[in-house]
Amino acid sequence: METILFYFFAGFMVISSLMVITVNNPVRAAFFLVLTFFASAVVWLLLEAEFLAVILIIVYVGAVMVLFLFVVMMLDINIAELKAGFVKNLPIAIIVALTMFGTIYYVVGGGVFGVESFKPPTPHTAEYSNILELGKVIYTEYVFAFEIAAVILLVGIIAAISLTLRRRPNTKHQKIEDQVAVKSTDRLRVVKVESQARKGSR
Repeated sequence: METILFYFFAGFMVISSLMVITVNNPVRAAFFLVLTFFASAVVWLLLEAEFLAVILIIVYVGAVMVLFLFVVMMLDINIAELKAGFVKNLPIAIIVALTMFGTIYYVVGGGVFGVESFKPPTPHTAEYSNILELGKVIYTEYVFAFEIAAVILLVGIIAAISLTLRRRPNTKHQKIEDQVAVKSTDRLRVVKVESQARKGSR
């Protein structure tokens, strides 16, 4: 049953990833990418990598894809222009794709990382936690790389916030201190208006 589920979701992942690059609508392409992420998460669950599966759904599906959809739906994308660019750059794309497939075949078919050198993992007991083992590896052997990645993400967040909050000319901004210090006499003026009955008597 596990093998059947693996091949089913692996095939589903391949089909949905092909739909990402073949559909005409960018929003549909983004949704097919979401399906690809879900299929990848299920494959990781079958490989007993629960932490990576949950992180894939939370980070990529819950955050990155929301950002992609927001950008795609806010931009006015010209489909005809994209098709013209696709046909124009098709030879270069084929060369890049063949190079990538050749590199993947060289790595997978090698003696170090390839299928020939693959050994089945050692079975663990029910108390084994891959999250605990991953945390030990990250905060011991790769602690400096982890901290550098965190600093880079922090710099990116600060840069995005600073670019968003930069002052632009001819824009109106609220001044909270002026709103708090305002008095009723500065904003309210009582005007006496004659009633309709007095106007009619005149």
